[in-house]
Amino acid sequence: MSDMPALPGLPEPPPLGQAALPVGTYDGQVVLVTGGGTGLGRAIACEFARLGADVVIASRKPEHLDAGRAAMEELGARVAVVACDIRDPEQVAAAFDAATEAFGLPDVLVNNAAANFPVPAEDMSPNAWRTVVDITLNGTFFCSREFARRHLASGTPGSIIDVGASYAWTGGPGFAHSAAAKAGVKNMVETLAVEWAPYGIQVNGLVPGLFPHDDMTADIQTNLTRTSDKDLCQPALRVGRLRELGWAATFLASPYARFVNGHTFVVDGGNWQRRSLTNPPVVTVREQMGRGQFEL
Repeated sequence: MSDMPALPGLPEPPPLGQAALPVGTYDGQVVLVTGGGTGLGRAIACEFARLGADVVIASRKPEHLDAGRAAMEELGARVAVVACDIRDPEQVAAAFDAATEAFGLPDVLVNNAAANFPVPAEDMSPNAWRTVVDITLNGTFFCSREFARRHLASGTPGSIIDVGASYAWTGGPGFAHSAAAKAGVKNMVETLAVEWAPYGIQVNGLVPGLFPHDDMTADIQTNLTRTSDKDLCQPALRVGRLRELGWAATFLASPYARFVNGHTFVVDGGNWQRRSLTNPPVVTVREQMGRGQFEL
């Protein structure tokens, strides 16, 4: 038993419902969130709604659209939902048409929709690779392009936030498809920020750490249950609270961050920077996922 006193970790954030920006910061603004009906996307949409935004939620699944609508209405926000598969540029254009018809051209685009599931690279099918890259990388580009083209044509400013992942820098064993796609997204943030800044369009990335939520897929939840104590595995000694990610998103797109451009903002309590003084034993991805010996 260690005689060391218990460490406090990073403090808890203010309670849910507190505002990180002045009330009404987004009055009269339209925010489109892809994948905004569940999980991290919904948490981000909620914080924009609390600050006065009209919110448009895009998703492929009707049940996710219903969940997003209910969450926005509970906050008293005006909300529109639109079915959209972001892999299809024509559906993306139709989603922007619907958003514009409902509230006006979106001022903020949050590219949150993505696909991901853990799998050893040797077990990954070509279709699995294509699907994750198509949604996460191509879909993010199609939405960004549609947003920018409309603002360029109208001569209006705008803000894009791309939800990324820290393994864009480090690689992601067990997530080769998603890590490669997210690396592309990070690079796209840096490229498009320079291309579109002269026209008043800023582009930034937002990288979440571990923010457990009920909408995590079963396979990812199963992986998390293999971790004995998730709080003690974080330098902050706690996981993220969903509202903290939403506050970061609302800041990046706000008038108070206009000179922040081409930046990828990591919100993970320092976890992605963690290193050990001594190397722990190597455990293969297959072992970590509870899979047996690979066989053709």
